[in-house]
Amino acid sequence: MPGIKRQAPDTTTNDAKSAKRRRDDKAGRDVKHESTAQVKPKPYVDKRYLAVATNEHKQFKKRSTDEGTGKVPRLAETKPAPYMVKELLDCELMVPGWRCIQTTDESTPVAQNSKEAHAKQRVLAKERKAAKPNADSILRAKKLWERLRLKSHVPVEERKTLVQELFEIITGRVKEFVFKHDSVRAVQCALKYANPEQRKSIAKELQGEYRTLAESRYAKFLVGKILVGEDAETRAMVISEFYGHVRRLINHPEASWILDDTYRQIASQEQKAILLREWYGPEFAIFKRSATDENPSAILSNILTASPEKRKPIMTHLFNLINQLVQKKLTGFTMLHDAMLQYDLNTGDPSTSESAEFLELIKGDEEGDLLKNLAFTKSGARVVCRALATSTAKDRKNILKIYKDNIETLVYDPNGHLVLLAAYEVVDDTVMTAKLVFPELLATKLPSLAERQNVILAHANHVVGRVALLYLFASDKPKWLIPDSSDAAAIIREARVLRTATSKKDPAARKTELAKALSGYDNILLSTVASRAQELISTSFGCQFVTEVLLSAEGDKTAAMEAVAELAKGDPKEEGHVARNGTAGWMLKTLVVGGRFDAATKRVVKLEPGLGFGDVLYERIKGYLVDWAVGESSFAVVNLVEDEGFRDRMKVKEVLEKDRRRLEEAKRNGNKGAGMLLDGM
Repeated sequence: MPGIKRQAPDTTTNDAKSAKRRRDDKAGRDVKHESTAQVKPKPYVDKRYLAVATNEHKQFKKRSTDEGTGKVPRLAETKPAPYMVKELLDCELMVPGWRCIQTTDESTPVAQNSKEAHAKQRVLAKERKAAKPNADSILRAKKLWERLRLKSHVPVEERKTLVQELFEIITGRVKEFVFKHDSVRAVQCALKYANPEQRKSIAKELQGEYRTLAESRYAKFLVGKILVGEDAETRAMVISEFYGHVRRLINHPEASWILDDTYRQIASQEQKAILLREWYGPEFAIFKRSATDENPSAILSNILTASPEKRKPIMTHLFNLINQLVQKKLTGFTMLHDAMLQYDLNTGDPSTSESAEFLELIKGDEEGDLLKNLAFTKSGARVVCRALATSTAKDRKNILKIYKDNIETLVYDPNGHLVLLAAYEVVDDTVMTAKLVFPELLATKLPSLAERQNVILAHANHVVGRVALLYLFASDKPKWLIPDSSDAAAIIREARVLRTATSKKDPAARKTELAKALSGYDNILLSTVASRAQELISTSFGCQFVTEVLLSAEGDKTAAMEAVAELAKGDPKEEGHVARNGTAGWMLKTLVVGGRFDAATKRVVKLEPGLGFGDVLYERIKGYLVDWAVGESSFAVVNLVEDEGFRDRMKVKEVLEKDRRRLEEAKRNGNKGAGMLLDGM
């Protein structure tokens, strides 16, 4: 283009340039070797930088002699890239403009073994510690702690002396000790062996620092010890320092667990309410109580009823804080679960956008940590039960899959087992429920029948574990299994109300299908009764298990009934006989009747076809009928006489009539069963 000068291209080839550069470098090395041939000291390279990968490799070639100052950069001042290690170790391969650090000074070691280096590091560490404030006091306190923590090796009198000396060191300077990872252990030790006055003095000395201590990686344990071991006044002093900082503390990696443990185990109902209210917005963090409410409440519905104009900001703030913790995978906090329940209860109809968004938040955790943690707290289990009741069939299946490997843990947990009961009540796909729950519940993966029966025995004799096993066999409202006044009964009633909009199957049909599926797993329940009858009837829970299985399970019950009746053989007056066990007597009476008592109709509803246990039992006890009739289990004989399906009724009456005198004597002694037999003759 006109007006622009073009520079003539360089005709020197790259090969020629490279050859020239190599000749110049060789000439320079030759001159250097001639002048220093007589002495060639070993180069000293600071090896600390040889293996360090840095981003300075682009600047390595640019670092040469500073033309302005004439200085040559030292190797120790530069961190080379890994691929330059070979050049650093060989002076002859150094980039032009660099030089190796050479030394002939005997005071500078060329090499140092690891033992000497570690010894030198220990000396330096001791010097640094000695230069810190209170170094001597902290060192002595640590020595005392080392001695005191071996409780079994320290005599009582010596321990008192050591504790007294430790308190002389830390009194008035506790704050200087608690923020160091080593000296705080000495304070914890002093707190452990202190008397109430000394413990209170430590707690008061730390007043104003508890929030900071809770955020410390090591001092947080001291806060826990103070909260657990002190009186209500001291606990209130500590908890009050958390007020106004809940949002910060619940997001802190260290303080969050102290805050949640305090909320779950230490705080009173009023203190819990104040802490939970801070989830509703900054206003509640500033004003602990409203002007009209002396006793603050964390029930969100009450707050929204009193101030309906605040609903949107409160719900938005609450959801954002919940979502923040869920996204951080901090889902194990009881306080979080309580907050989630309050939000869920106030979203309104399940078809609203708030409810749908909240349900998506619960389902959105792909790893399932949120659902797993929710199931093991009171509020969290209720949230999961509500989610199951309001979800679609597909969502219910995905929720249950999360718990597939944790069924046994849920069975024994006082809150977790409610998730299984809710699944029984609301999931229409009974085949899917049976496949996901029953194999783990009945331990089908265990190799031997004996091991599986051991699991069933453990379930049957556990106050919580038996609920998930017997719930499908029991009546619609089994008060003996789930009392009406319990939280579990309230959650089940709530699930039954919510399922009306999402579940289509008849509840009775659903329960029957599940009970049939539970009975059909290798007849493990009936085989357990047949093989372990003696162990089962030795406990009241075991007797209830035998009764429900024989009345409601499907399959061949002959072996199980024979095993139970066999236990009634022998003289009922002997010590340890089944007839002298009140719970076992109740079990036998119920099995003879062959049905359950219906409180609504005030009569016994018998099975169709009949169980026929009376005929099996009579063959074992016919030689001791009168002894049974006047003993603790007399109602078993009463039901034999009253059972119209029992073919030997008249024979029993004839035997009893012959010994009427004993029946009358038993009646006078308060035996109601004997009195009923006399009245029926």
